[in-house]
Amino acid sequence: MTIRRIATAAGYVLCLACTAPVVRAQSASAWQAQQAAAGAKVDRIMAEATRRKGLLERYEVMRQAYVSDGSPAFRMLFGQYVAWYLSFLGDYPLAVKCFSIAQPPQADDNASPLTAGDYVARPALDAIPELAKHYPIVLLNEAHNVALTRSLTVPLLSRLYAEGFRYFAAETLVQTDTGLQARGYPTHDSGFYTEEPVYGEMVRTALKLGFKVIAYEATSDTPSADAREAEQARHLYENVFAKDPRARLVINAGYDHIVKSGPYLGGRSMAEHLHALTGLPMLAVEQTMMYPHPDGNDDHPYYAAVMQHLHPDVPIVFVAADGKPWSLRPAYDVTVFFPREKLERGRPTWLSLWGLRQAHLVSAEDCRGNYPCLVEARYSNESPDAIPADRMLLDLPPMPISGAHVTLYTSAQGVPSSDLYLRPGRYQLSFSVGPDKVLHRETLVVPTP
Repeated sequence: MTIRRIATAAGYVLCLACTAPVVRAQSASAWQAQQAAAGAKVDRIMAEATRRKGLLERYEVMRQAYVSDGSPAFRMLFGQYVAWYLSFLGDYPLAVKCFSIAQPPQADDNASPLTAGDYVARPALDAIPELAKHYPIVLLNEAHNVALTRSLTVPLLSRLYAEGFRYFAAETLVQTDTGLQARGYPTHDSGFYTEEPVYGEMVRTALKLGFKVIAYEATSDTPSADAREAEQARHLYENVFAKDPRARLVINAGYDHIVKSGPYLGGRSMAEHLHALTGLPMLAVEQTMMYPHPDGNDDHPYYAAVMQHLHPDVPIVFVAADGKPWSLRPAYDVTVFFPREKLERGRPTWLSLWGLRQAHLVSAEDCRGNYPCLVEARYSNESPDAIPADRMLLDLPPMPISGAHVTLYTSAQGVPSSDLYLRPGRYQLSFSVGPDKVLHRETLVVPTP
């Protein structure tokens, strides 16, 4: 599955909060022609970027291309790519600003959990495993450039393992990384979204817990979205249920791959195809609609009301007295509400992964005045090509956002500083610039609180 096909498969109308491009009235054929030209340009840019060594070098190619072309068709497509790489580099706030999908109310929305029935808010980390007891398959979705929407999945995995789930499948893991299970952690060759540290931590956590991790991405040159969904489902069936009919499976996927009913890009979703193959009931957990957007006007009205009424500091779901969960739309079983984001030293505090990790202050003294400086923390028992537990840039040059300049990390001191979020343990800390020049390495021990 190529990067371009991953990008187009979502099928969403996109709102770029970082550019707010204005699309003037024009014919459909003219707009399609502009999109086709933009797609070809994106392919050329990404081909050039992938020839560069290291994330920093690749991102710099992308950033320059993004800044140099303000056309709406290009920005609406390429903003997604820029946002992915910003999340890979650990700048989560800017990744969300660069690519934001608004959540206006829809005709099929269920009534608000604050006004309908006897729903009670519960911590999602407690409620979802209880709901999962009755299902052999749990579906969890995410917004790929919003790592917040996969942050809950990491601590959920241990709870689901305790409930008897033993298989974990993650989107865009590649089948060619045959050593992943034995190695116990993802590397740069394990997949696409795994390059983002929270995604990497999700896969690493599943492996450490004892899950059998499944790569289920489509590998053939599928001609349509429906063909991709069908192939994903077939891979899941062949690698899990055909071998172990009593298996219990957790699936991580993007956006509407997990819808259990209704239209999906002119065909059926991966979840619908999988149900047709297995006949098994599924719990679909929606995580991409009720999270804070850079512009509060893009939040769903229910989200704003719940935040104002309850002020949660952890992800929550709503469950009725009879045990029935609330979901925004009927294609899902339960909807997760994420709390409003809090930043400390420029980084979101949800990087604690809801209690699994703690903040560790790092200054750029060992960058020796070279910027932008990439700081990475890898587990000491993992190889240099392992995806780090956390990664951040210190003093990246400002990127134009809607006519302004946003600096990633600032500090009152002369040397910039910010926090890495790490579990207790032993790490190799590295400071690097350019494609592969490491300026400094040191061992870091994070104590148990």
